[in-house]
Amino acid sequence: MIAVPTPRGLSLRISVTDRCQLRCRYCMPPEGIPLCGREAILTYEDIVALVVCLRDEFGLAKVRITGGEPLVRPGIERLIGRLTDLGIPDLALTTNGLRLAELAPVLKQAGLRRVNVSLDSLSPETFRRLTGGGDLQAVQAGIVAALDAGLRPVKLNAVLIRGINDAEADHLLDFAIDHDCELRFIELMPIGPGARLLPDGFLSSDAVRRRLGAHFTLTPIASETGSSARRYGVVNTEGNRGAVGFISSCSAPFCAECSRLRVTADGRLIGCLARDGGIPIRGMLRAGDAKAIGRSTRQVLKGKTADRNFEQRMAMASIGG
Repeated sequence: MIAVPTPRGLSLRISVTDRCQLRCRYCMPPEGIPLCGREAILTYEDIVALVVCLRDEFGLAKVRITGGEPLVRPGIERLIGRLTDLGIPDLALTTNGLRLAELAPVLKQAGLRRVNVSLDSLSPETFRRLTGGGDLQAVQAGIVAALDAGLRPVKLNAVLIRGINDAEADHLLDFAIDHDCELRFIELMPIGPGARLLPDGFLSSDAVRRRLGAHFTLTPIASETGSSARRYGVVNTEGNRGAVGFISSCSAPFCAECSRLRVTADGRLIGCLARDGGIPIRGMLRAGDAKAIGRSTRQVLKGKTADRNFEQRMAMASIGG
């Protein structure tokens, strides 16, 4: 077991849907996943009630809206507006970017502060192969729209898979620098379909850093306590500066400082991405039982471990990114 993190300053990932237009190879099986029925999905009222409870009892500091793909849920800007009114210090959203060009100004107006966009390749063909038919041009347009709308910083998330897109590490970082974005390389994890890719496809953060070191100067940046990313300032061969982060869930886990919680689209509270299960809290939310939610929160925090064993059987799209 790890030391239970102090309750103050919790970070919450809220999955608002398990639906997505894409079938990213490490996230969702080609055949899809069993989807939650409409009655099982948390309502926006449920989500607001959870955020209020965690804010009032635990000092909730960060909320990130995830999916599936959160921008496919109708009226997502209404939820953003309601969470903004609650005064959460850091409100962000993770997206595949396909609808971002259309919705970036609306999300900014509703109060969203920043976005993370998945970008695993700059080759249209490789991008389609990795995502099950994704439109790279639409994602790039979404990144530009987010920057223009002031959703900054824009962070780009890239999962490198050996033999598929690992040769693009340099190009992805140059793209991020050119567009004033921060790139984050996320290690492939043995979760859902990612487990099948791991034996041949895994590439450690250290291996990626060594590759980048041939073309970039990397200087460590002190990260805030609890950050999942180890960050570096970078300078490319043309003298342009930026930043890159490495999320090393397998090779160098950050369990000891983790204060993250996740809630799935159907209302299960999860303390650790690698652990299976979770506590169903939808009924507690609808009953207005703040004490039960507080007890459940403490229970999942105590269940965090640092044994590096991934027991999660669900696909990432079911858990929430």
